Amino acid sequence: MVDCECSHPRMTGQDRHPALTSPRGHANSESTIYTARGRASRSVAPTRVLRRVMDVSHLDEAEPFVTLDGSTIRELAGAVSMPAANQSLAEATIPAGGATTEHFHRVTEELYFITAGTGRMRVAGEECDVHSGDCIVIPPGARHQIVNTGGDPLRLLCCCAPAYSNDDTVLSGG
Repeated sequence: MVDCECSHPRMTGQDRHPALTSPRGHANSESTIYTARGRASRSVAPTRVLRRVMDVSHLDEAEPFVTLDGSTIRELAGAVSMPAANQSLAEATIPAGGATTEHFHRVTEELYFITAGTGRMRVAGEECDVHSGDCIVIPPGARHQIVNTGGDPLRLLCCCAPAYSNDDTVLSGG
């Protein structure tokens, strides 16, 4: 369990951090509603905030799984891990000599940010060598594939908007 800055344990589900419900960290018994930015408005009835604002995940706690393109993923935010409504973030690992299956996403725009290793990226027929520190923008509908050209695992962050979905992923061979 990860603690937040004020040492309150991270909550799961739909609970909001108590410090956001009142200035003293208690469910509000007065008629003023408090938000993350301070006092927001006044209300006649007592207020209790039931939904949290911040979720925190850690890569070491993410369970790996294999996506349709064949890469091993550890999702940090999205449908599998946390309630990110409009995007997802995951780390993909491709072993030395490995590659993803060429694919595209009907709706999703995707970003790849290379964190370790070297590879060869192909997007819509264009190819280039990529390495740690590179960011690749993959538009919706663009066929893409990444090949690990190095001797170590290729690691990259994959950010999808809207969030990754198998239903939006089409394997195209190649």
